Amino acid sequence: MLRVFLYVLLLTMVIYAVFWAIGRRNNPPPSTAPRGPVGPDDDDDFLRELDRKRRRKKKDDENS
Repeated sequence: MLRVFLYVLLLTMVIYAVFWAIGRRNNPPPSTAPRGPVGPDDDDDFLRELDRKRRRKKKDDENS
């Protein structure tokens, strides 16, 4: 009886290892490398300020 239990346990461990390996292959862990610097075109505050400057310049040009 103990021998059957050990075979079932071993088989369960092998099946688990196979499915674990398949899962790891299909879903690799996310990269932990830091993201590069954010460019100014990705920065909402920069774009908002740029738009304000353009509007002011356009308004000043129209008033001159």
